[in-house]
Amino acid sequence: MLHSRIAVTGASGLIGAALVRSLRADGHEVVRLVRRPARAGDEAEWDPGRGYVDVAGLVGCDAVVHLAGAGVGDHRWTPAYKREIRDSRVLGTTAIAEAVASLEVPPKVLLSGSAIGYYGDTGDRAVDESAPAGEGFLPSVCVEWEAATAAAQEAGIRTAHARTGLVVGREGGAWGRLFPLFRAGLGGRLGNGRQYWSFIALHDEVAALRHILDTESLSGPVNLTGPDPVTNAEVTAAMGRVLRRPTLLTAPAPALRIVLGDFAQDVLGSQRVLPGKLLDSGFVFAFPGIDRAIRAALR
Repeated sequence: MLHSRIAVTGASGLIGAALVRSLRADGHEVVRLVRRPARAGDEAEWDPGRGYVDVAGLVGCDAVVHLAGAGVGDHRWTPAYKREIRDSRVLGTTAIAEAVASLEVPPKVLLSGSAIGYYGDTGDRAVDESAPAGEGFLPSVCVEWEAATAAAQEAGIRTAHARTGLVVGREGGAWGRLFPLFRAGLGGRLGNGRQYWSFIALHDEVAALRHILDTESLSGPVNLTGPDPVTNAEVTAAMGRVLRRPTLLTAPAPALRIVLGDFAQDVLGSQRVLPGKLLDSGFVFAFPGIDRAIRAALR
């Protein structure tokens, strides 16, 4: 993509902040959508709850990247927080899709966040983008989340859904919690450790998002996971190797259910998700293996 103007929601999150840094380093102009009055020239206000977007900030944008949403693992899953998880995604995505569709000259592409939670628990079965939605809370949220881009698609805007896996990064997400535990020698298997974790290095996540923006043939769901999913036991062993710490502890499934409530079923669930569309479109992973992904996060 030549030097472009790109709007980003969720720009303060783990993935959004890294994407903004990467785009700006290559000379792109980035507009950050913020949930307060804009205070800088590179900001535009939006309010997903009210469905409000300051469309003036989107004028002239070649692409919009929508990554905002309440953290899935940030709080215990009370009925109120489950509603916040859903509403932050569905209402926010609807607002962004309607805003881009309303522009006289719309962006060429809307890249909207989604998650491999779409597939539910796949056990040992490997799935790609052709697999159907699973059952349960997160799959139902992902289905509604992706459907909320309808206005953009109907306006003829190329729309892609980035179904992101577990991002290996130091500053947030699942690994943001794992690193301190493992550094302290308190890391270990979760449950029986046989559940698959479909991970992606933060560097590759950003590169994949940019690849989708630049690749006109990519639309619809695109799995953003590394090419070689590993089990939780293999993640545990890799963390021990890289950090040179013992990993003898285990968190039994019943204890996780007490501590995490409904979220435990997703921590203990298995998702063996493959990046079919990325690989078919020529994307090359810089950190395909779990050890290299962990080392990259620590650099």
